[in-house]
Amino acid sequence: MAPNRAFATVERARDAIRAFKKTGRFDEPVTVYLRGGMYPLTEGLLLTLEDSGIPDKPITYTAYKNEKPIISGGRRITGFKRFKDGIWTVEIPAVKAGAWQFRQLYVNGQKRRRARTPNEGFYRVAGFPDGGREVHYHTDCQRFEFAPGDLNANWTNLNDVEVIVYHFWTDSHLPIQSIDTQTNIVTFKHKAGKVFTDDFTSNGARYIVENVFEGLDQTGEWYLNRKTGVLYYKPMPSEDMTTAEVVAPVAADFMRLEGDPVQRKFVEFVNVKNLSFMYTNWDLPPGNSNDRQGSASVPAAITLKGAKHCTFENCTIKNIGTFAFEVSEGCEHNRFNHNDISYIGAGGFRVNGGTQKDHPLKRTRYNVIADNVLNHYGEEFPSAVGILLMNTNGNHVAHNDIHHGWYTGVSIGWNWGYQRSLSRDNVIEYNHIHHIGQGLLSDMGAIYTLGVSPGTVLRNNLIHDVNANHYGGWGIYNDEGSSHILIENNVVYNTKFAGYNIHYCKEVTVRNNIFAFGKLQQLSRSRVEPHQSVFFENNIVYWKEGKLLDNKWRDKPYKFYFNSVSKNGTREVNSTFEMDWNVYYNPTLKLAEVDFNSLTFEQWKKTGKDNHSLYADPLFVDPENYDFRLKSESPALALGFKPIDVSRVGPGDHADP
Repeated sequence: MAPNRAFATVERARDAIRAFKKTGRFDEPVTVYLRGGMYPLTEGLLLTLEDSGIPDKPITYTAYKNEKPIISGGRRITGFKRFKDGIWTVEIPAVKAGAWQFRQLYVNGQKRRRARTPNEGFYRVAGFPDGGREVHYHTDCQRFEFAPGDLNANWTNLNDVEVIVYHFWTDSHLPIQSIDTQTNIVTFKHKAGKVFTDDFTSNGARYIVENVFEGLDQTGEWYLNRKTGVLYYKPMPSEDMTTAEVVAPVAADFMRLEGDPVQRKFVEFVNVKNLSFMYTNWDLPPGNSNDRQGSASVPAAITLKGAKHCTFENCTIKNIGTFAFEVSEGCEHNRFNHNDISYIGAGGFRVNGGTQKDHPLKRTRYNVIADNVLNHYGEEFPSAVGILLMNTNGNHVAHNDIHHGWYTGVSIGWNWGYQRSLSRDNVIEYNHIHHIGQGLLSDMGAIYTLGVSPGTVLRNNLIHDVNANHYGGWGIYNDEGSSHILIENNVVYNTKFAGYNIHYCKEVTVRNNIFAFGKLQQLSRSRVEPHQSVFFENNIVYWKEGKLLDNKWRDKPYKFYFNSVSKNGTREVNSTFEMDWNVYYNPTLKLAEVDFNSLTFEQWKKTGKDNHSLYADPLFVDPENYDFRLKSESPALALGFKPIDVSRVGPGDHADP
């Protein structure tokens, strides 16, 4: 039996468990209770094979009774003095000595923004000395032309000023190297991975400038002078700087579970419950402008490697500068349930393992992410994905509430095109994904898929209010090579672009979904390829504005190998997608006014599409208030549509998935 003892730190409790296990008396579960209060740390707690539990005898770190322990990677800053113009200052010796720097500051638990210009909106890139639309969009660029007056070569500590460019689906973070006032050319210390257009148009990208002392002109802004070590802050009207709690992050992470999967040395049966984690400190290393899709190069505050059968449950992760969780190579059967994750620099979860080229024991699979609330993600790196599944299979993402992020909610897959992918058999269901995108970046969706993914299922998700900058802002988005995916029983509405979008895909089944109120389009397909892209059946499409079928909804004949019985083994096929048994309706248009990809409905049917489909009011209970339940006399029911129950969507007390 484990002795009952009190320790001053979590690390000391961990070490005591290690010593106890060596006695050979580890015959029951062990629990570390944390009393209420703040547990400061400067580096994350490391758990290895030595710290594992065994089946039926886990090792648990949890709060004591109803107390509220907080594991903090932050340091409180005190000693502020009045400066001028409503600004307060404090000298921080560690910053002056070069031992500490930070890019987040929190006052009374709320994030404050670095001094920036412009205060609202964006500047626009004025010219492209390294090339714009005429070169490939992935061309590395290190400079651009700015409009006169937007940048100033005389700003304080110019080398510490950061330009953040929002273009395509990324946010590039670029420290300034020099400003040429004769040509109005700014050159950066390293390159961005894309041209400085807004997207594929010739429009200049939008950008802001942060950490500018001369931009410290709004309440709630701050500036850190790394040369002098002085922190400047202009308080909000309600803040008293003699009593305010000002915290800046110090620690890079909270916790690392580190096994060695190739050597089969796993961290197992560790439970973390009912704990709060706040404040982590991280910045992009030199040369990294954050150009990887989904902010995939940003680390996490809690990482698992070579971990099995571990759980994080009822934890709060808030005010951090990175991803919350990373589940990396060799992780299996871990669970993340009922956690509250908010105001985070990047995304909530990144799950990634070895690829088909790596040792099989590095593969990551069968993890569960369920019943979590994830909101206000991408606060530092807005291209971050809420839940990012990369090279991983068999995961279950269910009953999560994901909202107010700046980019995609859930992303599945990490291989572009039709080559082999280990991303398969992932189930994404009963999630509520809403109010994402918020008009900042392009090319995003509530649920995004990528590459060959047999066995992957997207079902019973409630998706709404998805808004992109220029193009994108889709509900469900099948990107490059998405294949063999089932999409069913989803309700999608209020998207800037299509509720359902295909870039290019293969043999995806889309059935029994509701797509409603797309603003600019309802269904979109970008590419015609020599195979079946989608089987679209038993869906309801309901709209009042925008195109019904946008982009390339036509066929091209191709030769296809069916069997070896025929003389040459091939047959010419004319269909690259199938659509039937659907209900379409726009209450503002008569059937004769509806455009089916430049055809009438009857002409469309003669091409072999929607032969049994209807243009008819589906008889929703109250579509204006987004109640998409069907009345009993709905014509959709007569075509075989099954009612979709959204009452179980989002977090709750559910049976283990």
